[in-house]
Amino acid sequence: MAESKHFIHEIIDEELKEGGRCYGKTVHTRFPPEPNGYLHIGHAKALEIDFGTAELYGGMCNLRMDDTNPTKEDEEYVEAIKEDIHWLGHDWGDRFFYASDYFEKMYGFAVELIKKGLAYVCELTPEQMKDMRGDINTPATSPYRDRPIEESLELFAKMRAGEIEDGKMTLRAKIDLASGNFNMRDPVIYRINRLPHHRTGTEWCIYPMYDFAHPIEDALEGITHSLCSLEFENHRPLYDWVVNNISVETKPRQIEFARLGITHTVLSKRKLRNLVENGLVSGWDDPRMPTLCGLRRRGYTPQSIRDFHERNGVSKVNSVVEYAFLEYCLREDLNKTAKRAMAVINPVKLIIDNYPEGQSESFTVENNPERPEDGTREVTFTRELWIDRDDFMEEPAKKYFRLFPGNEVRLKSAYVIKCTGCDKDADGNITAVHAEYDVDSRGGNTADGRKIKATIHWVDSATAVDAEIRLYDRLFTIEAPDLADVNYLDYINPDSLTVVTGAKVEASLADTKPEERFQFLRVGYFCADNKDSKPGHLVFNRAVSLKDSYKPQA
Repeated sequence: MAESKHFIHEIIDEELKEGGRCYGKTVHTRFPPEPNGYLHIGHAKALEIDFGTAELYGGMCNLRMDDTNPTKEDEEYVEAIKEDIHWLGHDWGDRFFYASDYFEKMYGFAVELIKKGLAYVCELTPEQMKDMRGDINTPATSPYRDRPIEESLELFAKMRAGEIEDGKMTLRAKIDLASGNFNMRDPVIYRINRLPHHRTGTEWCIYPMYDFAHPIEDALEGITHSLCSLEFENHRPLYDWVVNNISVETKPRQIEFARLGITHTVLSKRKLRNLVENGLVSGWDDPRMPTLCGLRRRGYTPQSIRDFHERNGVSKVNSVVEYAFLEYCLREDLNKTAKRAMAVINPVKLIIDNYPEGQSESFTVENNPERPEDGTREVTFTRELWIDRDDFMEEPAKKYFRLFPGNEVRLKSAYVIKCTGCDKDADGNITAVHAEYDVDSRGGNTADGRKIKATIHWVDSATAVDAEIRLYDRLFTIEAPDLADVNYLDYINPDSLTVVTGAKVEASLADTKPEERFQFLRVGYFCADNKDSKPGHLVFNRAVSLKDSYKPQA
C-alpha cells in the first residue's frame, strides 16, 4: 500500500507544496474504529489507506477507539482490533487514544458553542424533531431555537448532572434550518443516555454525537487528513463547521473515499453480530466470516489482504468486488509461500502386491518448487499406502486416466504402478485397491520412456497421521445478500461447512503449528486451525481451492 498513489495522495502532494495548507507539516492520519464488533475486510481497506498513507509520507497514524456510544462497546473488541492491525503489519507506536479521553473537553467545547449563541438545548422528542425537519422547499423549525444562552447553559449543566430524564432534552448546534444539506439543519450534538460506558462507567450520562465528537478528536490530536468513507461526504460541512467554531489550533481536512463492496457476504456489523448471537456461525472468528480474525483463521495471509486492497485501488466511485478476486489474491500468495504436503481427504487403502513386505524406503521431495530456499523433506514409502477414493474407478468414465484395472499411474515422486483390481465388502463398497509397481521407475520415470498420463498423491499408511479437515464454502448462496431489500438469513448456505474426520496426512505434518499454511497437492490450500489444532489432534481449514476459473481484469 505504501508505494501506491491515488487521488488522496494527489491532494496531499499539492498541500505539501510551498504555499499549500500542509507545507512544512508532517502528514498525520488516524484510524478510528468503533469498538462494538470485530474488524472485517471492509475495515481493512480504511485501515490500509490510513496507515499506508502515513507510511508513504513518513508521517504518523493514530489508533483511536471511537467509543462515544456506550450501547455495544466492550474492551474485548478493543483488544481484538489491536491484534488485527498488528497482524496486518501496522503499528501506531504510542499514539493510541480513546474518544472518551476527550469527554471533558468536548463538553467544554459544547459550552463554548452555547456561549457563542451557536448551540441550544432543545426539548423536541425524536418524533417531533422528525416531523418538524421540513423538506427541500420547507425549512425545519424548533420552538427552542431562540432559547436564551443562560437558560441553555443551565439546562445543559443539568443534563450532565443527571437531573434530566433520558430523551427529554438534547443539545443542538444552531446552524441553518433552511440548509439544503439536512445535516446542517441544527443537528443534535449531545443526547442523554444513562447506559454505563465501558471505560467511564456511570461518570457521564450525556454523550456527544459522532458528527460533533469526530472533528474535535481529529483537531485535538493534530490530524492533518481525516480520511473516511464516502457516506460522510454530506457530513463534511458539519465537520468543518465544528472545527471552525471552537477554540482549536489544528484544522483537519476530511477527504472521502468509496467503501468496499464485496459479493457473497455481508459487511454490516449489525448483521454479522446477528449471525454470531443467533449461533448461525461459531463466533466472530468463524472462518466463513469476513472478519479479519475469521479470514486469518481460515488461512488468509496479511499479504493477500493488502494485495487485494492495493489492486482494487482507491476512488470516489462505489463498486462491488467479486469475492473470487479475494480468493485469487490468496491463491497467488500461497502458491509462492505455502509449503507442499500430501494429504488424503477421503482415504482408501492401496496395496502394492509385489512390493516386499516389511520393506520401507524414503523419497526426498521439495517443500516448495517456487522457493528452493524452503528445502526438502523425506516421505516414507511401504507396501500399503492411502490414496483418495476419487483416484480409482472400477469401471472408468470416458477420459478417466487415473487408477482402474489395467491402467498405469505415477505415484507422486515415487513409482509408476499398474492397477490389478480391488477388494469389496458384502455391500459392494471398495475396501482396498491392488496394484503392482515398476521396480525400475523410482522417482516416477519409466526405463523405457513410456508415457504415463496421470500422477496421483498418496500417504504411507505406516507413518500417516490422522487429521480433521474442514471444507469451507461461501456462507451465502446469492451474490448480494447485503442489499437492504434482501433478508440475508434466507440465503444461508447449508453446505458452507463440511467436516471430514479420518483424513490421512503425511508424517511431516505431525507437529504442525497453528496458522501454518500448506498446499495439499492436488487438493487445495489449507491452514492449521488456530483454536482447535494441536499435535495429536490436527485440524486443517481449507483456505481456498487449488484452482478457479476466475481471472482478474487487466
